[in-house]
Amino acid sequence: MPEPRPALTVTQWLICIVAAIGFAFDIYEILVLPLIVGPALADLGGLKPGTPEYANWVSLLFYVPAIAGGFFGLIGGYLTDLFGRRRVLVFSILLYAISAVLAGYATSLPLLLFFRVTTFVGVCVEFVAAVAWLAELFPDPKQRESVLGYTQAFSSIGGIMVTGAYYLSVTYGESFPAIHGAHAAWRYTLISGVIPAIPLMIIRPFLPESPVWARKKAEGTLKRPSITAIFAPRFSRTTWITMIMFAMSYGAAFGAIQHIPRIVPGLPEVANLARPLQQKIVSSVQAWQEIGGLVGRVLLAILAVRIASRQKLIRLFQIPGLIVLPLVFYFFATSSLEMTKYGIFFCGLFTVAQFSFWGNYLPRMYPVHLRGTGESFAANVGGRMLGTSFAAVTAQLATIAPGATPFTKLATAAAIIGFLVYAVGLVASFWLPEPGKEDISE
Repeated sequence: MPEPRPALTVTQWLICIVAAIGFAFDIYEILVLPLIVGPALADLGGLKPGTPEYANWVSLLFYVPAIAGGFFGLIGGYLTDLFGRRRVLVFSILLYAISAVLAGYATSLPLLLFFRVTTFVGVCVEFVAAVAWLAELFPDPKQRESVLGYTQAFSSIGGIMVTGAYYLSVTYGESFPAIHGAHAAWRYTLISGVIPAIPLMIIRPFLPESPVWARKKAEGTLKRPSITAIFAPRFSRTTWITMIMFAMSYGAAFGAIQHIPRIVPGLPEVANLARPLQQKIVSSVQAWQEIGGLVGRVLLAILAVRIASRQKLIRLFQIPGLIVLPLVFYFFATSSLEMTKYGIFFCGLFTVAQFSFWGNYLPRMYPVHLRGTGESFAANVGGRMLGTSFAAVTAQLATIAPGATPFTKLATAAAIIGFLVYAVGLVASFWLPEPGKEDISE
């Protein structure tokens, strides 16, 4: 009989809690933009959907923070290997929590853009530090896979939370203190990003450093991290393929799924409703997507300890997603609110599960002194910088895509981009290296 897995210690539970908080608000801060971008552009710039100025600012708000976050996130991965996991993790969470509050008080579109940049920088660094920390905390392989899978599932909890926060802000915003003389739901939703700083400050004094990193540091055996080292022959294939596939995973989310809040107001059942009611419906559709993402992450966590081949594991989500996502956006998102809800659930399931896949896969592919750097290149250069750029590609494609309204044009563009990124990701998966048997502590 196999030996029972060791029970989690109190310290391990605390670290899992902080990591889960970080994962939850990582996605919380990213997904807040699709919900608030329309009202924010209307209030701060008087911009309307379908105009070139509106499309340009949507592209800027989606892509500029991603570029900055990807660049500084890569540096953050290097600093995670150099200075330790805990210190960088805590700093990154505080950075995006404070930035979220300042974004809520922005008085112009350039200010909103600036604070979205600093928010994204914190988010990009947090993911890498948390994954490396968790991976090194659990020497038992199956326990490590489970912990990484289930803590990352809190990312989708974060998506549900931001949807709920937006709904509450729309519904009860008039009873909140006025900001700049108005009760704007988008401002309250942005400010709610300060929440993770509260439990973090309570738990932080009890958190240790990664035992693997700390031991090597104390022994003097920790090699100095290097960005160029991840392109050495031993790691180059992993580095390039994971960057491409991570970019395609994010491309599906940002090039298609994250546009759904701007597509829903054009559906026949929604188009003629008042703006507050439209916003409530948007938040309910977003909730379907987030619940689907949560189911996908949990399903990934279950399958990760049962399917040895990482190629087979990720294709279980890529192949159905390649079919479902274009179908939902091209047909359902232009004609039926009810079918859009059901369809976006499965889009979220197949796409978001892939994000958890990378959190489980990448720590096994690099040694301790390169773990943060290697993960950061895939997540930040591939995912954040390249993958999120598909939001801007879709926004620009929507200006020339076929369709009777700006909403149907956007849905068509999302269907096209979604199909293309899924197809590229699936093809690239055939070159994805399988993890070796080496110890995670090496």
